[in-house]
Amino acid sequence: MRQRAPANGRSAALAGRRDAARGGRPGNPRASQPLAPRGPSPTVPSRRSIPTREAPGGGRERAVPLGEGRQAALAAAPGPAEAGMLEKFELEEEAEDSESGVYMRFMRSHKCYDIVPTSSKLVVFDTTLQVKKAFFALVANGVRAAPLWESKRQSFVGMLTITDFINILHRYYKSPMVQIYELEEHKIETWRELYLQETFKPLVNISPDASLFDAVHSLIKNKIHRLPVIDPISGNALYILTHKRILKFLQLFMSDMPKPAFMKQNLGALGIGTYHNIAFIHPDTPIIKALNVFVERRVSALPVVDESGKVVDIYSKFDVINLAAEKTYNNLDITVTQALQHRSQYFEGVVKCSKLEVLETIVDRIVRAEVHRLVVVNETDSIVGIISLSDILQALILTPAGLLTGNPEGDSLGSKY
Repeated sequence: MRQRAPANGRSAALAGRRDAARGGRPGNPRASQPLAPRGPSPTVPSRRSIPTREAPGGGRERAVPLGEGRQAALAAAPGPAEAGMLEKFELEEEAEDSESGVYMRFMRSHKCYDIVPTSSKLVVFDTTLQVKKAFFALVANGVRAAPLWESKRQSFVGMLTITDFINILHRYYKSPMVQIYELEEHKIETWRELYLQETFKPLVNISPDASLFDAVHSLIKNKIHRLPVIDPISGNALYILTHKRILKFLQLFMSDMPKPAFMKQNLGALGIGTYHNIAFIHPDTPIIKALNVFVERRVSALPVVDESGKVVDIYSKFDVINLAAEKTYNNLDITVTQALQHRSQYFEGVVKCSKLEVLETIVDRIVRAEVHRLVVVNETDSIVGIISLSDILQALILTPAGLLTGNPEGDSLGSKY
């Protein structure tokens, strides 16, 4: 039998790994305690920690501490055999529930502060800044979103993301011969007034002392991809949480936790991902039509499928910002293939998976590849579905907690271009 490491040494090691995930910063004294060492839970016994005793007639049976109520109930049971079976059944059920919720409990025991790196870049825009300059600043700083500060209110009022850039192009583009005046001249506050039209909603944000479980729930429930961490006392924005950052943090500690049974089940059995009416485009699809699909279908990426149905590339919202980098947003009649030739980062190809692969493999692949989704394909590389980071976090954390929030990418309407 493997001996368990001393609690203080194991906790220190896990705390060190958590600090490494933040870039080496010492732990926050206000933050939650490090993950407990692998072994028996203080509240629900695991299968590994259940003591055994001699059973009547030979063999071994599991024993469990009983409260006074359960002792009285079992004392009135028909006999020791029936009592032992009931006890064993309830114990196994408790242990199974304990393992399936291990990631949920981990996220509830860690705070948003734990995931904030020592050093990171956070760009903030004043709402009086011109829209075009703001998008150029996103490109120049290599970030995908920025909190918006309104001087009149002295508070953060929203986020500027690549989705805003797409919405502006989608709404105002006419032809390569007509300049997009709204992009060239409008200020951020003007765009917000026109686009939101009295539907202003408070900025969804989270406190650094809130749990990571609350962060995941907020991201998926509100169907957003970025969650600003704002100090409620100073009002300062500290960081922007994403699905990718949270899953990477969780995966660092997975080897130190009991492995739930669902991690060994395949995607088909679990039903994780989207497999019906998948939105996709072709290599010769004009960019303006791809932008229309982004807006109408509320998806964050579009697989590029050739004439034979094989997935050959993927066009994501992040790729659209290259139009600003290349200053080619006035000609959206070019094809997706032409636009993808200007990728600012090296593209290693579409990261794919099969419905027959188990969830553990899927989590490892998506974290290692540092992508936001995997394209699910069959034996001929034809598209079958899409599994996103939000799908995975839903399955690992929210579903075991009994929280079903639906598809965060929006409803799939079934169209192709």
